Amino acid sequence: MRKDGRKNDELRPVKITTGFSKFAEGSCLIEMGNTMVLCNASVENKVPLHVKSGGWVTAEYSMLPRANRSRSVRDVTKLKLAPRSAEIQRLIGRSLRGAVDLQRLGERTITIDCDVLQGDGGTRTASVTGGFIALALALRKLREQGELDEMPLKTYVSGISAGIVNDEPMLDLCYEEDSRAMVDLNCIMTADGRIIELQGTGEGRPFSFEEQAQLLSLCKTGNAALCEIQKSIIGELG
Repeated sequence: MRKDGRKNDELRPVKITTGFSKFAEGSCLIEMGNTMVLCNASVENKVPLHVKSGGWVTAEYSMLPRANRSRSVRDVTKLKLAPRSAEIQRLIGRSLRGAVDLQRLGERTITIDCDVLQGDGGTRTASVTGGFIALALALRKLREQGELDEMPLKTYVSGISAGIVNDEPMLDLCYEEDSRAMVDLNCIMTADGRIIELQGTGEGRPFSFEEQAQLLSLCKTGNAALCEIQKSIIGELG
């Protein structure tokens, strides 16, 4: 039995509040257990220099100073972005670009800002799940305003973690579990179960192909449930 009474293949309670920010083109607050991430999508009618045609989707990620059990230093006060934040925001950007037809997006950039208000494990995957909703809402607004002929989304995208704690494979680790995990795996998936990104690490020991398959199966179950939640909020992508 896990600390919060969940089964090994069970998600934490998920709550998503859309329209959380007044001025962003798309926004939501995603809560997974005690993890809370504010996701805002902003639209600009320009693209980076490296984009030769079509549009671009990118992300920024930051954890507020008291999102964790002790105060962390704001990224803005450092000489450069913290390596963890830089790695996570690249993950979020790659994941969300996997959902978008950039040619149909047109010559515009959508930036997804993911700010962790409270961290209790799974902040990067919650950022992907909530970031997709903010992105979809921003795109829908563009279409309603007549700036897009059709929605450029190809699929739903969500993310979830799984891990091995005390030799038990578990879905959606909270901080107390994550800090003791022998193996940690993050998985970003499309609505039909295809993998966009997979990050697996033997934190305490190596893991086998069989254990990886168990963790992937848990992630597939979790992402399918998250996708249904996204569909209940966004509806059809067209």
